[in-house]
Amino acid sequence: MIDIYTHIFPDRFYEELTKSSPKLGNIGARLRGIKPLFDLDVRFRMMDDVAPGYQQAISLPNPPLEDIATPEVARHLARVGNDSMAELCRKHPDRFPAFAAAVSLLDVDSALLEIDRAVNELGAKGIQIFTNIAGKPLDLPEFEPVFAAMSRHDLPIWMHPARTSDMTDYASEKKSRFEMWWCFGWPYETSVAMARIVFAGLYDRYPNLNIITHHCGGMIPTYDGRLGPGLDVLGSRTLDEDYSNVLSSLKRPHLEYFHNFYGDTAMFGGTTGLHSGLAFFGADHIVFSTDSPLGPIKETIAALDRLDLSAADREKIMGGNARRLLKL
Repeated sequence: MIDIYTHIFPDRFYEELTKSSPKLGNIGARLRGIKPLFDLDVRFRMMDDVAPGYQQAISLPNPPLEDIATPEVARHLARVGNDSMAELCRKHPDRFPAFAAAVSLLDVDSALLEIDRAVNELGAKGIQIFTNIAGKPLDLPEFEPVFAAMSRHDLPIWMHPARTSDMTDYASEKKSRFEMWWCFGWPYETSVAMARIVFAGLYDRYPNLNIITHHCGGMIPTYDGRLGPGLDVLGSRTLDEDYSNVLSSLKRPHLEYFHNFYGDTAMFGGTTGLHSGLAFFGADHIVFSTDSPLGPIKETIAALDRLDLSAADREKIMGGNARRLLKL
């Protein structure tokens, strides 16, 4: 059983983070309050309580490095984080069979060097990026070399949503309230990032690109009708920008590309979204994830049990797809 999207806060990374990033505020201290993020004894006891052979692929938690550090500091923090996660994987291969490397896309050239170092020297099985880079969309040409690099390495991208209370729900307010920026904002962020990647033609240029979307592809599985037939008339609703050549520039019907993404099962124990995700992505493109220790493990497994999966599909979701993607 491979939990493909979990988070960890290595001690050395935290030390460097608090020392070098004045924009961090109190979020570091709040994350340190979640003991399994940094206390391995607590984390291992939690893992042992799940099931024999339960393993975790690890990555750094929110917030994005791009949001809290200068380009130079973010580059340094990515290196420290990757060195730390690689060490954890070396010391505990039965617990942590893989890690997703951190990169800072504030400086794409240095990010490409860090990708090669993390994959070739440290054994990273992919990278983690966020749905926007300090407010910039991922489909900007400046970020395309990152997608090209991961296509060349034939390893996946873990795509994590990023949105804060500063992105308001109403124009009259200065902050998003009641954590709606997280509850509904993160699925929206994920969905928009996926759509921008598709409409930018990245899958046409890099057909072997593999992107793991957190929380089962956000809104995409539920709103496939709006996304597919609804956008067959893309541009008809927009007066000040011409979208008439977007769909015709793609090699396939636009909805087909969304099935290229992978959805994870980190749905906090909910089943409705899992039903939609499984129906949309198919068992070959669903990967087991709990978002541990920020999300529940046993509740996620219980939700999967209620799906009445075949033995073959359950094996794919609980570990087979991860082993294939990560080349384990």
